[in-house]
Amino acid sequence: MTAEPNEVTPLARYLHKSPEAKYLYKVPEAAAILSMSRSVLYEQIRAGRLRVVHQGRACLVSARAISNYIALLEKEAEEIYGKTA
Repeated sequence: MTAEPNEVTPLARYLHKSPEAKYLYKVPEAAAILSMSRSVLYEQIRAGRLRVVHQGRACLVSARAISNYIALLEKEAEEIYGKTA
């Protein structure tokens, strides 16, 4: 899923941002995007439900990892509650 320079990524569309949306987010930014606290986000990382990359000491969450996490939540909700709208 490599985005072309002028292609709008699914996450950018989801966030209603411009095509110049970032590809890597700091943990507090990712937590805000996912509407969860930093500690819950770190729990999801430790559980292996949300992937991160490290640049030096910085822990970064990719836009793709955020999209995959949202898809995981939707899949789990569908399994529990049936078809989603």
